[in-house]
Amino acid sequence: MQPAYSVIFFTTAAGAGYGLLFILVLNATAVAIPLRPVLLLSGLTLAGLLVTAGLLSSTLHLGHPERAWRAFSQWRSSWLSREGVLAVVVYPVALGWAWLVWSATGRSLTFNLLSLLLALLAALTVYATGQIYASLKAVPAWHRASVPTNYLLLALMSGAQLMHALQLGLSPRPAASAALVPASIALAALGKAWYWWRIDRAPPPSTLGSATGLGAFGTVSVLTQPHTEENYLQREMGFVLARKHAWKLRVLAALGMFVVPLLAYLAGGLSCTVLGALAMAVGLFIERWLFFAQAKHRVMLFYGGLP
Repeated sequence: MQPAYSVIFFTTAAGAGYGLLFILVLNATAVAIPLRPVLLLSGLTLAGLLVTAGLLSSTLHLGHPERAWRAFSQWRSSWLSREGVLAVVVYPVALGWAWLVWSATGRSLTFNLLSLLLALLAALTVYATGQIYASLKAVPAWHRASVPTNYLLLALMSGAQLMHALQLGLSPRPAASAALVPASIALAALGKAWYWWRIDRAPPPSTLGSATGLGAFGTVSVLTQPHTEENYLQREMGFVLARKHAWKLRVLAALGMFVVPLLAYLAGGLSCTVLGALAMAVGLFIERWLFFAQAKHRVMLFYGGLP
């Protein structure tokens, strides 16, 4: 598939924002952790900026952005519509939560319930984003339960990294949720390695022979191309990435997402943590680019390609 940079930015930035929001509000409900309004409101502001920037960038990929509002009506059947509805609902709930933090009401029942609701909405929004791709049967590399799982794990990992940086920057005391950083990196690394291993070894779901029903008579090949010049489907669905380049980019993505942030965490200090966050952002961007570039649409069978 042809990678769309606006969608790549959306999924990485918004994923980090929702991951930070998830950890932030659950952190606020922990009785053993002091309730610090400055940290909570700073984290909420950063999460809101990341999510809003991501959502705005996603509209750049639309042919008619002015019609985007119509997608909200299809929430019963469309994961894209559900994602949009959930993303919008997060805002008023987050504002209500921020007001409770600002008014210093403490950990009341209302505050704890609103925190849990906000954490649930953040997780569901990321899950809905992953399900948009996992529900597409025409793209075998995406039609997997591990896709939304990886979206959640990567969002948790990037959110934990940002939360750790915020806590180090706003408090001289050790970060209470610091242990989430190596744990989330380990889980995300295992999830991504499993996904790459599976798609590399998955047999083709269909071939020209099985698609035409002529496979029993021998090898089926395309005699002539159906078009004299490249069309929209070939440009959007026929992007091909050489295997040697894919492996190089996977190594770079893994170094940026997992290795450098983990080393930065072990080194300690705010400057190392910020460096780890920047490296993670670059690694996530490469990973998401590969997620699109390595996916093959079954429509390319029509042009003699394999999914």
